[in-house]
Order: sequence, then C-alpha cells, then structure tokens
Amino acid sequence: MERHFEIRKLELIAECKVDPGAFEGAVERLEEFAQPFLSWLTRREQREYGRTYLAGLVSNVETKNVESIAYLHDQERHRLQAFVGQSRWEHQPLLDELAIQVAQAIGEPDGVLVFDPSGFHKSGAHSVGVQRQWCGRLGKIDNCQVAVYLGYVSRLEQTLVNVRLYLPEDWATDQRRRKKCGVPTKIRFRTRHELALEMLDEQGSLLPHGWIAGDDEMGRSTGFRRELAARNERYLLAVPSNTTIRDLCAAVPEGKRVRPFEQVRVWAARLPEDAWTRVDVRDAHHGPLVAELATTRVLAKTDRKRIGPEEVLVVMRVKEASGALKYDYHLSNAPADTPIAEFARVAKAEHRIEECIQRGKSEAGLADYEVRTWSGWHHHQTLSLIATWFQVQEARREKQSTPAMTVPQVRSILAHMIQRTLGSDESEKVARNCERRMTRTAMARWYRWKSQKLLPPLHLNQRR
Repeated sequence: MERHFEIRKLELIAECKVDPGAFEGAVERLEEFAQPFLSWLTRREQREYGRTYLAGLVSNVETKNVESIAYLHDQERHRLQAFVGQSRWEHQPLLDELAIQVAQAIGEPDGVLVFDPSGFHKSGAHSVGVQRQWCGRLGKIDNCQVAVYLGYVSRLEQTLVNVRLYLPEDWATDQRRRKKCGVPTKIRFRTRHELALEMLDEQGSLLPHGWIAGDDEMGRSTGFRRELAARNERYLLAVPSNTTIRDLCAAVPEGKRVRPFEQVRVWAARLPEDAWTRVDVRDAHHGPLVAELATTRVLAKTDRKRIGPEEVLVVMRVKEASGALKYDYHLSNAPADTPIAEFARVAKAEHRIEECIQRGKSEAGLADYEVRTWSGWHHHQTLSLIATWFQVQEARREKQSTPAMTVPQVRSILAHMIQRTLGSDESEKVARNCERRMTRTAMARWYRWKSQKLLPPLHLNQRR
C-alpha cells in the first residue's frame, strides 16, 4: 500500500507542473474577453477605463479600490473614480452578457440557480443602503450593506452571474438620502426574496437549470417557495432548524386523528441510524466529503402559522473535523422519489456559491469598493463579477495542461503578467512560483488523505 501512496505522490506533483509559456498572451486574452462587455459602454474613454479597472481587479494590489487600481496603472484616481462612481452607463446589459457566456461555457440542463444574500460590514452611515440590519456573514445584526447574489452551479464549474443591492424600507422612503446617493426614482422597496425573483425572471431563461437553491434566509419564506412553484421551478431551499412540520409518512399516535406538528430538529433527532442514507458527495481538500441524508413527505407551517402544501423534508448531516455532526434542513417541491444523491448534489450547490462569494472577495475585490452611490456600487460589483469569470475561464483553460490549477493561482499569475506588461517579471519566474505554491498545496492534501489511509484523487478524476 505504501508503494501506491508514493506513486500517487509523484502523480500529484506532476499535476502541478506549469509550462512557462502557458500564460503567455493572458493580457491579450483579457483584452479579447472584455470586448463583449465593454461594447455596451457608449463612449471610448468609458471602454478604456473599463479595461483599466478589469485589469486592476485581477491584479495583486492589496486593496482593489479605485485609488489602488489607478496607481497600479500610474494614473491619477479622479477620472477612474468618476467612471465607477458617477459615469452614466447601464450595468445590467453587462450582467446579461455574463449570464449568456456562463450558460454557453458551463451550462447543463440540471444546473442549479442559487440565491444567497451576503452582507458587507460598513462603519459609516452614508453609503447607499447601509444601516443596522441582519448580516448573515457575521451571524448578527450589524451596520452593513446587503447584496442578494444569483449564482450558477453545474458539474463543470460555479460562478456568480447577477446581484441586487437590498435597499431597506427606511432608505427607500427617505428622499434626502436617495437623492444624495443617486438612487433611481424607479427603485422601490423590495424584500430580499422579491429581488431574487426579479433576477430569476430576468435571467432564468438564459441559464439552463433544473433546480433553485438557497440558504435558510431564502427558504424560510413560504411566499418565496410558493412563487417558485407557481413559476414551475423545482426548489431545494434550506430552512431554519425550528421550522414546524407534520410527517405524512409516520404512523399517527394512538388516540390521535393526525400526527402532531414538531420542529425539524426534533424530527431528525428521533431518527434511528438506519434511517440515514450515506452519500459520497465529492472529493475535498481534507478527504472525501461524505454526507448522510434522510427524507420524508411533510406539511410545513407557513410563516403565518397556516399549513402549506405538501413538500419533501430533506435533512443532511455531515461530520465536522471536531467530530460533531452538523445538520442542515431543507424543503423541496421535488417528487418524493427523487434520488437521495440528487438532493445531496443540489444541497451542496448552495455551499459552492458561498465559496464563490468568498472567491470574489479574495481574488477580484468584490468587497473592496469605496463608493457611496447606487450606480457606483452596481458598477463595481458588475466589473468584479466579470473579472472573476475571466479568472474562472483562465483556470479551466490551464487545467487542460495543469490539472491542479486553481483560480487563486490564476489570479497570481495574471497579476505578474499585468505587472510585466507595465514593466516587470519574466514568465519563467512566474511559472516556477506558481508551481511551488501548487506543489505545497498538493503535498498537504496528500498527507491529509494518507493519514486517513485513503489515496488522494488526481485532479484529472476529481468529482464535482
């Protein structure tokens, strides 16, 4: 067995080999990639600033705001600041182009559309939409802005494709603040669920999909689930652990006409071990990701304490590194005989979009904006989503010769290439540095899997 591990170690190292010429032409590819998006900008200087900003978002500047990006290109910040914060250009056509490209590149008929609200902590009170409100990232009420993202997940890849800024009701009715931040007159108060439905209506037909998924903030709304069903969408939405359900498959207690309602966490806690089905979900860095699922047909009480339509309760539990079991609860309008493995795939898609948001923040400056206006916020977010998609495309391209390639490594190499264009760095050195980082990561994965007496999969065969 030891010999097999040593062979696999060498195979993993081989997957990290980087051709020094692999990223030659990356800057030119960025120019070509940007063209369909920038063609929606009507003025030549807007298109030029758009190229500058995208290059800055995929660079290695520490904070990817207007000032840092301008200085990277040896420019004064004021004109780039005006392009992002005040210039009049519509961001939605660029997001539609993004959705079209995503569908063409990674679309699958049973792809998953995922809605995920995400908060951005803010210390001031003047940026558009900022106030004390629930911030899911922090898990508490805090001073923040909240965005609702639409992500797309297939077996090939995952990425963010659309976004809406949540404008709290106090903001929506405050004319002074609206005017100061340039909130368009057509914008009215919309709940986070209404914003999600707007994005679905806009881009659902552009993105091939068979499922809608979302976290428990999205799933707790009975109205949202009802609206999805009315649109003939199949959903699997997380719900809070205190959601109240009636199990339609369990025996009715003696002396009762119907089974009483109970919280989903209580239902799950009563299950015997043989009620859980083990599913090998996918390969992860620390080893295979294994989940156990249990399902039943239920009636759930609505947020107004009424009884909703029949749904399927899907409970998934995963053993964490500490040994504790983490439970996630979902409701679905899919047929009760839907394969357990399919429920598991869709449930994990929700977590993949959380990873996409973190990827956007760490690799393309999604949270690095320093703008206060409505248009500035949407301009930065749109360009950041586009920059991330370019990184994803480059990673997919390079995986053909370097299976271990990841988006962070791509961003690092692109940053060096951009710097070289501006006057520094050689491709051989860039390739060597990338190879060292990937080899270090590969060896860490090899040791972790070996400690579990498991052979780590090669990236070529890695399941998604």
